[in-house]
Amino acid sequence: MGLYIMVSRTVKLNFTIPEKTASTLKERVRSRKRSAFVAEAIEEKLRSIEQKEFEQEMIEGYIAEREEGAQINAEWEKITLEKWPH
Repeated sequence: MGLYIMVSRTVKLNFTIPEKTASTLKERVRSRKRSAFVAEAIEEKLRSIEQKEFEQEMIEGYIAEREEGAQINAEWEKITLEKWPH
């Protein structure tokens, strides 16, 4: 059985960040670890955004389902009450 290592392709990007952020990054993270650190931070932020979007979709779905359920209940109540003696 062989050992398989998953290698992902990388791309070089140019972007700007605040000077204080860059300075703190240089102070706290060794130069050979910075790219991995930044990539991990970006991935974490993207997961957070995806989670918030998912939660919003769920909320909207529950609201729509609740409204639809209320409409169905109102229709059934009207039908049910029609057959009851007044």
